[in-house]
Amino acid sequence: MMGFARTYSVALVGLRGHIVEVEADVSSALPSFVLLGLPDTALNESKERVRSAAKNSGIGLTQHRLTINLTPATLPKKGSGFDVAMVVAALQAEKKLKPSGDCVFLGEVGLDGSIRPIPGILPAVKAAADAGHSRVVVPAQNMHEAALIPGIQVSGFRCLAEIFVALGASAENLKYPPESVREQPTAEIPEHGIPSDMSDVAGQAQGRFALEIAAAGGHHLLFTGPPGSGKTMLAERLPSILPPLDDDAAMEVTAIRSLTAGGTPLRELVRTPPFEAPHHSASAPAILGGGSGIPRPGCVSKAHRGVLFLDEAPEFKRTVLDSLRQPLENGEIVLDRSAASATYPARFQLILAANPCPCGMNVGTGTECTCTPRERRGYFGKLSGPLLDRIDLNLSVPKVSSAELASGERGEASALIRERVMTARAAQRERLSRFGLRVNAEANGKILRGPLRLDAPLTRELNRAVDRGVLTARGYDRVLRTAWTLSDLDGTVSPQREHMELALFLRQQGSGTI
Repeated sequence: MMGFARTYSVALVGLRGHIVEVEADVSSALPSFVLLGLPDTALNESKERVRSAAKNSGIGLTQHRLTINLTPATLPKKGSGFDVAMVVAALQAEKKLKPSGDCVFLGEVGLDGSIRPIPGILPAVKAAADAGHSRVVVPAQNMHEAALIPGIQVSGFRCLAEIFVALGASAENLKYPPESVREQPTAEIPEHGIPSDMSDVAGQAQGRFALEIAAAGGHHLLFTGPPGSGKTMLAERLPSILPPLDDDAAMEVTAIRSLTAGGTPLRELVRTPPFEAPHHSASAPAILGGGSGIPRPGCVSKAHRGVLFLDEAPEFKRTVLDSLRQPLENGEIVLDRSAASATYPARFQLILAANPCPCGMNVGTGTECTCTPRERRGYFGKLSGPLLDRIDLNLSVPKVSSAELASGERGEASALIRERVMTARAAQRERLSRFGLRVNAEANGKILRGPLRLDAPLTRELNRAVDRGVLTARGYDRVLRTAWTLSDLDGTVSPQREHMELALFLRQQGSGTI
C-alpha cells in the first residue's frame, strides 16, 4: 500500500526552536527504512528504535519501503525527540491512524513502546506556540513543564498505544509496556540556590556592603584578600539577597535548565537566580559552551540572570578568563561550529575571588609572603587589564579579627538586605524602562552621558582621572553606574557627591587596577 503523511516536531538550535515537518512516504519498493534531513547519530539510530517500538505496541510499520524526510533538510537535527512524530507519520501514511492536523509531537520511544522524557521541552513547546500550532503531544513526565507555556493545548502520554487509541486505532490488539514503566514517577530538578544567609558572615562590613551594591545594580565584583578571610563565603551568599526572577527572566532561566537537565522534567518556573561556581580546571567549552554538532550551553549561560562565581580566579587559564569579555559586554554568547551556530543568553553577574599572591600572604607589610616579585606579577597577571576593566567593584577583604569571631554576634539577615535591594531595583526599573533596561549595570555610555547626564561639578573628579590616564572610558561609565546604584540604595533622585566619591573608590580599590 502506498501513501503519504505529515506530522510536526521541533528541532532546537541553541534555545531557538524550529518547526520540522516529518514527512513519511510508503512505496511498493523493496523493504527498507530511509531517513533524510541531516540527522545526527542518535537520530539515525531511531530507525530501528521506532520500528521495534511500533511492533511491540501492536501496530507494526510497513514491510515496504518507508522514507521519512525531516524538513527543512538543511537544518541540522539531533537527539531522539523526533521518535514519536516519526512513528505517527509512518502509520498515518498507511492509513492505520487518523490525521493529526497541526499537532506537534515530541518524545523518545523505548523498544517496548514507552515514551520517555527528553531535554529542552520548554523551548520546544514555546517554539510550537510561537509558530501558531494549537496542540502538542509530549511524554507524560514532561507534561508539567510543557504546561508552563500558555496558549497551547498540551497532552501527555506514557506509551505509543495511548497515542494510537487517541488517533482512532482499535484498542483490541494494542500492547502496553509493563506497569512499572508506565507509572514511573515524574522527577523534579532541585533548585541550585545557596541555602545560607548573610547573617552567617562574621565581620566583613565592607564586603557585605559591596555585595549589597552588586546585588542592587547587577554589578560585577572582585574580592581580593588572604586565604580564610571570607571571600568565598561572601560570594556564595549573593543569591540570598537577589530578588526572585520575574516572569520573563524565569522563563529564560527555566528554558536553559530544561535544555541542560538531561531530560529530567521540571514542574514549575525557576524563580531563584542561578549560581554557577566552576572549578578552576574548567575548560573554555565548559565555561562558554560547545561540543560536537550543535553547541550546548556552558556555565555563562547556566548562570544567566544569576551569578557566575570564579573562586581562585588567577588559577583559571588566561584564555578562559579573557573569553568572558564578549558575553560580559553583550549579554549573550555566540558559538560557531562547523555543524551549526547557536546563540545562548549570558547576562550574568561575574564575581571573582583572588588571593593577593600564590602563597596568599602578601598583605599588610607582606613579611610573611614567600613569593618572588616575578611570581606575584605572573599570578595576578592572569587577570588581564581588559577583563579587570569590566569589573565595577574592586574590594580588599581583610582577615577577620579574633574579636569578631569570638563575639558570636550575627550580622544582618539576607531578608532585610534583599528588601533594600528590591527597593533600589524598583527605582531603576522606573528610570530605565523607557530604554528597555532593568538594572544600572545594563546602562551604556550613550544613556549615562545623555538623558541621565550629571552636572559637571559632580563628574569633575572622574574627568581628571580620565585625563591622567588612570581611568578608561569604560571605567568612566562603570563608575557612573555604581554611583546611580548608591543613589538608589540611599533613596535619592540622582547621585550626590558622596556617591561619586565612593563609586570611584570602589573602582580603584582591591587589585589597584582599573
